[in-house]
Amino acid sequence: MAVMFEQFTIVTDPVGGSVGLSAIFASLSLVTLFVLLGVLRMRAWLAGLISLGVALGVAVIVYSMPIGQALLSASEGAAFGFFPILWIVINAIWVYNLTVVSGHFDVLRRSMERVSPDMRIQAIIVAFCFGALLEALAGFGTPVAVTVVMLMALGFRPLRAAAVALIANTAPVAYGALATPIVTLGTVTSGAVADPRLNTDTLGAMVGRQTPILAVLVPLVLVAVVDGRRGVRQTWPVAVVAGLTFGVGQFVASNYVSVPLTDIVAALVSAAAVVLLLRVWRPVESPDLHAEAASGEPAAEAADGPSADGERAVAGTRAADRAAGTRAADRAARTGEADRAARTSEAERAVARTSEAERAAETSGGNRAAGRSEAERAAAGTRAAERAAGTSEGERAAGTSEGERAGARKVGNAGAGAAGTVGGAGTGGEVRVGAGGVRRDPGGEVLRAYAPYLIIIAIFSVANLAPVKKALAGEPWTVVFGWPGLDVLGANGKPLSSVNFTFGWLPAAGTLMILAGILTALVLRVGPGAAVRAYGRTYVELRHAIVTVMAVLALAYVLNQSGQTATLGAFFAAAGGVFVFLSSILGWIGVAVTGSDTSSNALFGALQVQTAVNTGLDPVLLAAANSSGGVLGKMISPQNLAIAASAVGMAGREGDIFRRVVGWSLVLLLFMCVLVTLQATPVLDWMVPK
Repeated sequence: MAVMFEQFTIVTDPVGGSVGLSAIFASLSLVTLFVLLGVLRMRAWLAGLISLGVALGVAVIVYSMPIGQALLSASEGAAFGFFPILWIVINAIWVYNLTVVSGHFDVLRRSMERVSPDMRIQAIIVAFCFGALLEALAGFGTPVAVTVVMLMALGFRPLRAAAVALIANTAPVAYGALATPIVTLGTVTSGAVADPRLNTDTLGAMVGRQTPILAVLVPLVLVAVVDGRRGVRQTWPVAVVAGLTFGVGQFVASNYVSVPLTDIVAALVSAAAVVLLLRVWRPVESPDLHAEAASGEPAAEAADGPSADGERAVAGTRAADRAAGTRAADRAARTGEADRAARTSEAERAVARTSEAERAAETSGGNRAAGRSEAERAAAGTRAAERAAGTSEGERAAGTSEGERAGARKVGNAGAGAAGTVGGAGTGGEVRVGAGGVRRDPGGEVLRAYAPYLIIIAIFSVANLAPVKKALAGEPWTVVFGWPGLDVLGANGKPLSSVNFTFGWLPAAGTLMILAGILTALVLRVGPGAAVRAYGRTYVELRHAIVTVMAVLALAYVLNQSGQTATLGAFFAAAGGVFVFLSSILGWIGVAVTGSDTSSNALFGALQVQTAVNTGLDPVLLAAANSSGGVLGKMISPQNLAIAASAVGMAGREGDIFRRVVGWSLVLLLFMCVLVTLQATPVLDWMVPK
């Protein structure tokens, strides 16, 4: 028994003294995970558990790690996966759910939809600004599941709506769910090498010197996807303002305010800047892009962007399939009959989507399951609106299958966006309909819809004040202890810092989100019972994601503490200085396969910094590159593709969407690789925190 838990010392070349041979075994668990997810399309939670089993087998058999130490390592990783990682995600999504339950999610959505009738600008407001706000709180597929339905309700063609939503979900990803990927990166890298800069604040600041530059380009890409060269030529001022203000917001918040608040600050600043610009500037024309698509005009076809050849016929066919209902909704919206038309056109799309929703969402599990639950959560607000209008859809849906509920809710949510319903459970006053059928909510309700984000900013700002932060970092608010029984020494003979577990129960972002949720419930007038039920539903909805994240973090800890990551780091060090160019690609591959920047950081974060030390590169730069490069793999991950395809009624046609976005993913990845490479040279090395 004592042998099972005896002290273990890491060895990087356990197979015949060869790093190369040892690297073959060290990579087995990662290869297993990628094959199960990317080739066999296995559910993520199951793939994570199987890969964890492979990692444990390699650790015990090849690296001679005592089985007790290997299991303790996995248990520490799983515990870290829940706290603080899932603790942040669960409570952040709970706050989001409260806005859905109260009906204020729809109020917030409508306030952004009213900014401009121009579809190119709507793509920026809805997919980029509003999507970033959703990414800030929920992440894990929420922005794509919600914004793609909103874009469809605004008249976007299915394929184009999916492409816009996926491409927009890039720049904010590294700081998603209150910077969960950065928190994970800071934890797995801090114990890998002895560099005091490897913490959440410094890594968040470094990522904040990479993704903001990417953010400047994304809105320009969006208008190019929507309307090609004409879109860029006519709307570049608003695209540049949106991207530039978002980038500045990301940089300032991540470097000088609070890393968890980065996306919230950036999204609100960007949206406000666009609104102010549109008060003094309008594009020279606002073409009816939906009409052009239906009539097959070349201008509409020119908007497809890279890798779109061959997709135009597909898009035209699908647009024609839905043209009657969608055009009717457009005409009705302009004549004040939006409610009836939205319900009609969305109901028609429901027939195509309902039977496919469950199968498409189930193809990935884990993160894809999380994505499906986000679509369900987004539709909860619609059920509230329907109850206010005298319906009982929520009760009827209770008896349907999960796939039917997913399809009906997505359609209902889109319908609520275009229909003239009367608020939600917590909204007050009648919705006013302005010129052209544009719905206007009372100013007080709009203010309350933004209140949760203002509350979060206030709470986190106070918690990040130097005196407060210092006080909360000590006992009894934060407790640091050695993981019981875990005794692992590094190759240098010193104990690994990762064997110590930090339990900051009060200053943890998840705990602060609970406080924000309580205040949000009070402001939005959500009763205690409804708030508690929403909290319970959040756990149920995320059950697969919870298992997935805990399994992946357990896998990461076993890889790191058994020496498998160190072996891979020594192997990749042979690439020398060229690895700085490859570091972003490694993160991109991780996210493209797992669908999560958090998972990619957990898997490759330690590998990046150990390789950096072995090659004489800056570990902070390479760790950040893993996350910044990873965000560009999000749009082509099977999980996000399945979410988008299901939402637009194209389940089973994920390949069509993939071909529409993969070109942009590769172009932006190349840009990030060049940026990171320059940051490793005297040209831009001043951007790296010292």
